[in-house]
Amino acid sequence: MKILVATEKPFAKDAIKGMKGIIENKEHEMVLLEKYSNKKELLGAAKSANAIIIRSDIVDKEVLDAAKELKIVVRAGAGYDNVDLDTATAKGVVVMNTPGQNSNAVAELVFGFLLHLTRNGFDGTSGTELKGKKLGLHAFGHIGKIVAHIAQGFGMEVYAYSPSLSRNPERGKEHGVIAVKNPEELYDKSEIVSLHMPAIDATKQSINYELMSRLPENGIVINTARKEVVNEADMVRIMNERPKFKYATDIKPGNHDEMTDKFGKRYFASAKKCGAQTAEANMNAGLAAAQQIIDYFENGNEEFRVNK
Repeated sequence: MKILVATEKPFAKDAIKGMKGIIENKEHEMVLLEKYSNKKELLGAAKSANAIIIRSDIVDKEVLDAAKELKIVVRAGAGYDNVDLDTATAKGVVVMNTPGQNSNAVAELVFGFLLHLTRNGFDGTSGTELKGKKLGLHAFGHIGKIVAHIAQGFGMEVYAYSPSLSRNPERGKEHGVIAVKNPEELYDKSEIVSLHMPAIDATKQSINYELMSRLPENGIVINTARKEVVNEADMVRIMNERPKFKYATDIKPGNHDEMTDKFGKRYFASAKKCGAQTAEANMNAGLAAAQQIIDYFENGNEEFRVNK
């Protein structure tokens, strides 16, 4: 089988070496397409591929139409909204992600953002501490659980909302968090909220003025999830109304320049999405993606399939 690793943002060299070993040890071929400059390169490489491993690269209908021999796509990471699931399903292509492999890297970044905001960009002025603050986790998957664990080390009180937790609140106690019934209750009880939901129809634009206004005057929102879940106009509105409200995001919003000009150190966006940009996460996700493809070809294992 021909396994294409197509990454505009490349894996680390050690990750590529490990992936190549996993693939070639089973007598498959690995083809590498890195730092490609236009979609034509991806379309050409995909034509003969039986499997594709991607990171943030877009696998849309055009790519799927071109990849006549394709059986499986694995997104090395948790989010998979960069793959056209409906078209993949219609064509009989399995789509998987690698949940949990980047989780620690993203969870640690949450606290990098929090410390940056609470210490005023480290400008030497008096800031605030995290100890004793109430942190709300909006979604409670792999990343949320690690964020909760780290927060407890800071001495924070942790609340969490997810549909699964609202159905079984006792599960929160296993992780030392207080489960709440709905997003409104989460924002009512929290001083800081960290976002961890995927960008789906139910969540897009869901972090709106109504929800954020339930936070205190000096509330903080941290977004390491997806740009689309935050209503950007509403974020500007609440930060205009509340001079102490703060926002940090790993996904630069469409109104980044406006936010920078208006809010200074109360707003921070990473130059490029970097939640999973650690050597460890890079290695973990790459190796997991390669192994999942081999396991699918050899054993039909679809454990991490995200389309039906």
